[in-house]
Amino acid sequence: MSSDIAISLQGVSKTYHLFDSPAQRLMHLLFGLRRGQQAAFHAVADVSFEVRRGETLGIIGRNGAGKSTLLQMICGTLTPSAGQIQVNGRIAALLELGAGFSPDFTGRENVYMSAAIHGLGRAEIDARLDDILAFAEIGEFIDQPVKTYSSGMFVRLAFAVIAHLDADILVIDEALAVGDVYFTQKCIRFLRQFAERNTLLFVSHDTNSVVNLCQRALWLEKGRTRLFGEARVVSDAYLGSFYENRLGADEPEPRADEAVESEKEEVRNEFGLGGGRIERCELLGEDGQPLRLLDRAQPVRLKVRCVARDSIEAPILGFFVKDRLSQALCGENTLKWLPGWQRMAAGETCELAFDFWLPHLATGEYTVSVALGAGTQQQHVQHHWIHDVLAFKAQADVSLTGLFELERFACRLAEPAAE
Repeated sequence: MSSDIAISLQGVSKTYHLFDSPAQRLMHLLFGLRRGQQAAFHAVADVSFEVRRGETLGIIGRNGAGKSTLLQMICGTLTPSAGQIQVNGRIAALLELGAGFSPDFTGRENVYMSAAIHGLGRAEIDARLDDILAFAEIGEFIDQPVKTYSSGMFVRLAFAVIAHLDADILVIDEALAVGDVYFTQKCIRFLRQFAERNTLLFVSHDTNSVVNLCQRALWLEKGRTRLFGEARVVSDAYLGSFYENRLGADEPEPRADEAVESEKEEVRNEFGLGGGRIERCELLGEDGQPLRLLDRAQPVRLKVRCVARDSIEAPILGFFVKDRLSQALCGENTLKWLPGWQRMAAGETCELAFDFWLPHLATGEYTVSVALGAGTQQQHVQHHWIHDVLAFKAQADVSLTGLFELERFACRLAEPAAE
């Protein structure tokens, strides 16, 4: 394996045999007999990819897609049924809540045990203990049995340990879904710093986090690679598939020999049931011309024309303005602004305009995504969703801090408080 490759998988599979009874399972374990055996279950099937040193890979997929099984094989806690896995460097993982912790041991004892399992000696752990405890922020509970911990406290301590192991490769499996927002942000800051010099595998259902943290992404479906490539492209395709499955739309099964590199395959940027379509979109600046460069805050108008192929009850038209990482900066829809828009007849065309104030954004590229749906804010279907239908650039002063410039901002010395 090349020295610049941190992780390499070639044709990796994990198969579990299903049996009609415990006796049949025992016979298989003792003698390899498979009489009466049911069909095998392929948790992971023929997965191949490489992750370079200093690269961050996001892994996405629905529950049961094989993500956790794949990570356990990479970390060495599961043996693949077929294929080869090579890991170049020290690997640390946070896989499932409480994994590797003894419930009857105190938090402090579990710190020493977990760090020792990862190869640290007693003196090394002693030197890092204060930093681990400061990161975890669980106070006096460190000397209580971890079976008394909340799920958030578990994650705090477990993450604090792996953050101080000097690992070359870090594997995070949905751990940040548990805990408060302050600790989550603390972990994200650490992961950003770690990813600047080391390799990170990050599993999450939150595609925004994947796009934000990762250069590339792997989409697993039923144990197979559905798509592998640039994080934003893969995440957008996954989001489209997720909506289509929820809506009951037919989706072809991936073939075993299907090309999976997104760089070699055209990925759709739109999806939906097709009961209506968005035919035209324009973003106009305050001069009434298409907005190409935003160099100051100004009123803008987003014009959208849509047509109903079928009759649509309770139509909804909405939009998002997103940054280059596909994070939504703002968005709105017609629900509370057009309560009288109750129906689109088959063949009817509607033109709508959203008027809003666009702040002076930080220098960069931005896109607009639009969607035509039906229903309510809580329960709705998507007839036509288009990712990144429009794009524009923003040019801001170099002193701008954050995502946008504050409007009507003032700063003054406050009057001293009266005694």
